Amino acid sequence: MNGDRAAPSAARSLRGAYSQFRQQIHEGAKFLIVGGIGLLVVLIGSDALHFGLGLGKFTSVTIAAIAATIGTFLGNRYWSFRHRQGAGARSETIMFFLLNGVGLLIQCACIGLVNDLFGLTGRFWYTIANLAGAGIGTVFRFWSYRKWIWVPPEVHLAKLRRGRHRKGRPAPATSPALGHDTTAA
Repeated sequence: MNGDRAAPSAARSLRGAYSQFRQQIHEGAKFLIVGGIGLLVVLIGSDALHFGLGLGKFTSVTIAAIAATIGTFLGNRYWSFRHRQGAGARSETIMFFLLNGVGLLIQCACIGLVNDLFGLTGRFWYTIANLAGAGIGTVFRFWSYRKWIWVPPEVHLAKLRRGRHRKGRPAPATSPALGHDTTAA
C-alpha cells in the first residue's frame, strides 16, 4: 500500500522540478544541439587543417573555431536564447565572440597540456585534447552566455531601470501583460 502512494508523490515532485527548471532544460537542450554541430565543425575542421593541410595545431583549431563560432552565434541567438533580451546586436556579437575567445583559449590550453607538457602527440591525442578543451569550454560558454549576453527579460529591464534612474531619467513603465518597456526612449 505504501508503495502505491509513493509513485504519485514522486511524479508530482518530478513535475514540480521540471516546471521549476523548464526554461533551463529547454535552453540547455537547444544549446547542446547548436554546440554539438559547432563541435563537429571544430573537430573535423581542425583535424583536416592540421593533419590534412599541415597547419599548426593552434592555427588549425583557431580557424575551425572561428567558423564554428559564426554558426553557433546564429543558432544560439535565433533559436536557443531567442526569448531572452540581449543588449543589442552589436553588444551581443562582441560579447559572444569575446567569450568564445576565452573558450578557445581553454581549448588551446588543453591541446598544449596534452601535446606539449605530457608529450602525447598524434591524431588520437590531438583529438582527445581538442574534445576535452571543447567540453570544458562549453560549460564556460553556457554559463557566460546566460549570465552576460542573453539574460532573462526581467533582468534586462531591471538593468535599464537602474541605468535610467542613475542618469536622472524616470524608470521605464512596464505593462505586466506585455512584460516590456512602454515608454518612448
